[in-house]
Amino acid sequence: MSAVLVVNSGSSSFKYQLIDSETGESLASGLVERIGEPNGRTSHRGPGGTSERTLEIPDHTAGFRAMLDAFAAEGPSLDENPLDAVGHRVVHGGKRFFEPTIITPLVEINIEDLSDLAPLHNPANLEGIRAAQKAFPEVPHVAVFDTAFHQTLAPEAYTYAIDAGLAERHRVRRYGFHGTSHKYVSETAADFLERPLGDLRQIVLHLGNGASACAVDGGRSVDTSMGLTPLEGLVMGTRSGDLDPAVLIHLARRAHLSTAELDELLNRRSGLLGLSGRGDMRDVRKAAGAGDDSARLALDVTVHRLKHYIGAYTALLGGLDVLTFTAGVGENDAALRAEVLTGLEVLGIRLDPERNASGSREARVISADDSAVTVLVVPTNEELEIARQSLQAVGATVRAGATAGTTGG
Repeated sequence: MSAVLVVNSGSSSFKYQLIDSETGESLASGLVERIGEPNGRTSHRGPGGTSERTLEIPDHTAGFRAMLDAFAAEGPSLDENPLDAVGHRVVHGGKRFFEPTIITPLVEINIEDLSDLAPLHNPANLEGIRAAQKAFPEVPHVAVFDTAFHQTLAPEAYTYAIDAGLAERHRVRRYGFHGTSHKYVSETAADFLERPLGDLRQIVLHLGNGASACAVDGGRSVDTSMGLTPLEGLVMGTRSGDLDPAVLIHLARRAHLSTAELDELLNRRSGLLGLSGRGDMRDVRKAAGAGDDSARLALDVTVHRLKHYIGAYTALLGGLDVLTFTAGVGENDAALRAEVLTGLEVLGIRLDPERNASGSREARVISADDSAVTVLVVPTNEELEIARQSLQAVGATVRAGATAGTTGG
């Protein structure tokens, strides 16, 4: 039995999951956190149970050693489940990477060069890659980019209306994010409905602490709400989403906020947190139910923004066949889904309240039978999608090598 190890690395932690290459089943998963601190922590769930440890983890390399210890203690055995590949989530691929890519020294240089577009993410992703390569030097490592799915955007969709020369020199354009999730969910929706992906006009709403909308036409991303960075678009846990750019100029002039302070404001002190003092949707909803006006306003702004994007993307697609909610909030907050869809009957959307209230963890229809648009809840599985794409990249490399060998003979 062979497997793919999927790694999602941050600056002080990384998550991992071992996925069966044939079945897609999760064989084990875990988290290594507080890297660089004396009280680092690991948790591992395997066939032998769940284990947790507290130990010093000075860097990512030490973190991978701790992960290997957990596999040895709780299983499954990596000797009995040899790795076909290690798949790495990389946030920003710019316009250079549009498919899963075998990691070479040149690819690492490019990921590092793109760090100015994702300074909080790409350097951390690269740390995880280099540590994993030390742990598994004989296994192919594959980068799967959050931005790759959106490389099908047309110029009119990804171009900002600013000085063209300045934008070109500094790589300013819409890139979009959550691409791995949007790809997985849109394809899963088509499979679930047993309809050809190429025939469907879809909107996918990935709603978690980070949130984005994506218009998918025939399996291709044609527009998405996040832009140059993951800051643009929907209201998020701590991120503002859309706002007038002059707000920044105004605050710099009047409140004397520096670039760093503006960055901190929009990325970490805005969104639900900025509006209500609470960054978690569950806490916001609880407070709104208790009569907190600021929490109610935060919900209303969130819903308003979502309706805006649904309407815009329906027009862009020339109609809508499928609307899908996914990620933590999208999958679990039935009240939010109902609030977003109320009033959208003009677009052919009719919600079934009983279906919407279901607590099922499976993909399911929540629209009424007579709804012209099928509304779904589809749990996302970015780890499985990364595993699939990693196998695709490795398989393509093997086939290319075999062909080249035959031709050369």
